Amino acid sequence: MAASAPSGVTGMPGLKGRVALVTGATRGVGLAIARKLAASGCAVVLNHRGPEAAAGEVLRELSRLPGSVETVRADVSRPAQMTAALRTVEERHGRLDVLVHNAATWHPMPATGVRARPLRADLSVALAPLLSAAPLLPGLMPDGGRVVAVSSSGARSVVPGGYVSAGVAKAALESLVRYLAAELAGHRINVNAVSTAKIDKGPGTADPQVLAMLARRTPAGRLTVPEDVADAVALLCADEAAWIHGQTLVVDGGLGLLA
Repeated sequence: MAASAPSGVTGMPGLKGRVALVTGATRGVGLAIARKLAASGCAVVLNHRGPEAAAGEVLRELSRLPGSVETVRADVSRPAQMTAALRTVEERHGRLDVLVHNAATWHPMPATGVRARPLRADLSVALAPLLSAAPLLPGLMPDGGRVVAVSSSGARSVVPGGYVSAGVAKAALESLVRYLAAELAGHRINVNAVSTAKIDKGPGTADPQVLAMLARRTPAGRLTVPEDVADAVALLCADEAAWIHGQTLVVDGGLGLLA
């Protein structure tokens, strides 16, 4: 019998009152992470770069949860805008406890025909937010904090369908996580990543036949959903994860274990 996807959302004990900024937070995995943190009692700042109306719908949805939710509009691939978003959080809350970097882009192309401009764009979205934030984090997190980046299996394995640009960007992101973890550990700031394979985002997810095939191959009995990633992010933000630095936690139901 296949395992069922999680329904509803429950909070993570111990996160109540923490201030969190989530990039790319108004849809998909980012929204699931924001929902999980808000359910845990965090004050969640949702970053987005799209229309305010769409963000408003998300705010209304999450407003029923125990934590507070608000938005900050910024293109976090631009260092000045990422810095401004962090300063906005500081002005509103006086500090930051959790930074989740989820924003990503993907420009399909073959490895034998890489286009420089879209490759640079994908790299910029992957790296610029953390590179911009890093010098500010010791001041924003004077009592320590958590940084979690969202990666994918394409950082280590070849994903068919022209994934090379995103895969290279995610590989660079995981490397950056390790370097930042080493340099920020002395400030009691943990930097880690979560990684997953193909995610089932619901009826609108492309390639239903591929999804079904991957679900059959997954040892745990189903494909990963955004809530699985959100749960892993919350785990890395817990007090009990204080001694985990520079790691990439794979959240895929065991799919990556198979040859």
